[in-house]
Amino acid sequence: MTQTVIVALETATEGCSVAVYRDGDIFEHSEEAPRRHTARLLPMLEAVMAEAGIRGEQVSAVAFGQGPGAFAGVRLAASSAQGLCTAWGVPALPVSTLAALAEGARRRHGAGQVLAALDARMGQVYWGSYRTVGGT
Repeated sequence: MTQTVIVALETATEGCSVAVYRDGDIFEHSEEAPRRHTARLLPMLEAVMAEAGIRGEQVSAVAFGQGPGAFAGVRLAASSAQGLCTAWGVPALPVSTLAALAEGARRRHGAGQVLAALDARMGQVYWGSYRTVGGT
């Protein structure tokens, strides 16, 4: 039986995070890493994949935060995902950073409607309004 394994990367904010989803189990690591994402991302991914007992040839897809967020951070996640997808022969799954933030709030707090916001710097904000439709 083939297992579903999704690697996830997020670097659009000052936080740097990676996760591996393996048939319902989630292995993750995140840290505040302002201006250190480039140095931290792949070592963090390697450690989480080792913890999950996953090798690249077992990965089904690579999800990555497509922003909004810091240009360099979004570019890092997208280019890293592209390289991993090419090496492993799997599809890339772009995910809205704001939608992922809203989904986390929905899961943790049971919120049916979420206003997700991120500091866009220079007195501006990235934001999105999300509402649960239907079941869970």
